[in-house]
Order: sequence, then C-alpha cells, then structure tokens
Amino acid sequence: MSEQTTTADTKGTGTKGTAIAVTIAGSDSGGGAGIQADLKTFSALGVYGASVITALTAQNTLGVTGIHDVPPAFIAAQMDAVFSDLKVDAVKIGMLSRPEAIEAVAAGLDRHRLAAVVLDPVMIAASGDRLLVPEAIDGLRRQLLPRALLITPNLPEAAALLDEAPATDIAATRRQAEKLRALGARAVLIKGGHGEGPDSVDVLLDEAGFMELSAPRLATRNTHGTGCTLSSAIAAGLARGLALRPAVEAAKAYLTRAIGAADQLEIGRGHGPVHHFHAWWGEGGK
Repeated sequence: MSEQTTTADTKGTGTKGTAIAVTIAGSDSGGGAGIQADLKTFSALGVYGASVITALTAQNTLGVTGIHDVPPAFIAAQMDAVFSDLKVDAVKIGMLSRPEAIEAVAAGLDRHRLAAVVLDPVMIAASGDRLLVPEAIDGLRRQLLPRALLITPNLPEAAALLDEAPATDIAATRRQAEKLRALGARAVLIKGGHGEGPDSVDVLLDEAGFMELSAPRLATRNTHGTGCTLSSAIAAGLARGLALRPAVEAAKAYLTRAIGAADQLEIGRGHGPVHHFHAWWGEGGK
C-alpha cells in the first residue's frame, strides 16, 4: 500500500460521512503556517477543512511585518456561521493575539458545545516575531486550557504558561505537563522540537499517564509551521474517529515525514515551510 493511500484513504472508526475539522487561527500570507498550514494538513489527511480567521498577518519566510486583528464580534460571527451549519468533528485553535479574541473564542466554544478541541498556544513565530501580546497569556490559561481536550505547547510556550524557565530534560518536561494539566486541560502534549540531542521527544500526559513520542531531529531550516501542522494533524485524526493517543502518534509520524521532505521545496529566503503534500508531489510523491 502506498504512503498516499495510507495517509488519505484509511478511514477512522468513530465518524460517519465526511470528516470535518475547523481551524480557528490567524492567516499567514506566506502560506507556511496558520490557517493555510492547517487547511493543507486537513486536506492531506483526508478531512474537510473550514476556518475561522482571528487575525491577518503580513508575513513571509523572513518574518512578520504586520498583524491586523479581526474584531471579536466578527470572530464570533464566523464561529456561528460555521458551527450552525457544518457537523464539525474536531477543532484546532491557533493564533489568538489579544484577550478579546480569546474571550470571543471561549464563548463560541461554550455556545456550540464543542468538545474535541486541540489548542496550540501560539506565542512566537519561527522567525522569532511575537504573535501573542503578553497580557493575553492569562486569558489562554484561564479561559481556553479548561475547554481543551489537548493543548500542544512547545517548551518555551509551556514555560510561559507556567511563568517558569523552559524545561531542559524529560523529567522537568513531565513536571510542567502535570502542572499544565492541573490548570484544566484534559491532556497535554509538550513538544520537544526546541530541545537538544539527536531526537525530538514530545511528552504526552493524559488520563492514562505519560507517553513519550520520539523522532530523529532532522537538519533543515525549513520548519515554519511545524507546530500548526502537528496540532491540525491531531485534530484531523480526531475528526476521522481516532482516539487521542493514536491521533497524536499518527500526527507525529505525518509531521516527521513533512519535515523530512521540506528541503524538496524552494520557498522563500528564510525559514521555509514543511512539505504538507509530500505523499502527492515532490521526490516522494507519485
């Protein structure tokens, strides 16, 4: 069976009809992260993607030059339009740059009783540009963590949510995962991409305990959108009927292949994107 078949054609067991996932996030005009990366990931994994745009960014592979926030009332209007019509199986939340946006999204989640929510607490772009104002961190902590099935911070984001220094080993990562879960999230996945060593180790903590997911650390500068891609791949797995742990494992495998194929792309002069469609075109595609 080809990779293309295993990626897009194997059905999950928990849903009927068309699997639908929604991304609530910012737009990346360069196409490598945010809404654009999420929709590419959904499509690559056989899930219909819809979107709620929370901000527009003027952005490319070199950095972010501007952010235009969507008014909270219009964020709410997008959520109401999508969730009142589409039978949504899973939601991924990404960039929410201001407290008002966080409040609008939290209220919308309650209004539409959405449960399968993957929260990626995006704070800093791959270029180093800040995407979240500091005063919004408390809103993430209080309003969205308790509403999430899973949160997917990287090491610096986990530290910022806890007002601590970043973890430097697996033991410290586990301790921070426990603290984050105590804040209300049902499960926590702390990503190890910012760590050191030959392997990138992610630490998952759910009701069953700890699980570590390891993959070789790949040498490439084309890592723009990795966090967005992983969280949206998890949401896609949930939408297709996978339980949380299999969804996380499948997403990790998909992202690893997408990073491995990233250098097949020639996109921009800075941190290029991963190759979301590596199974379809490029050196590994058909």
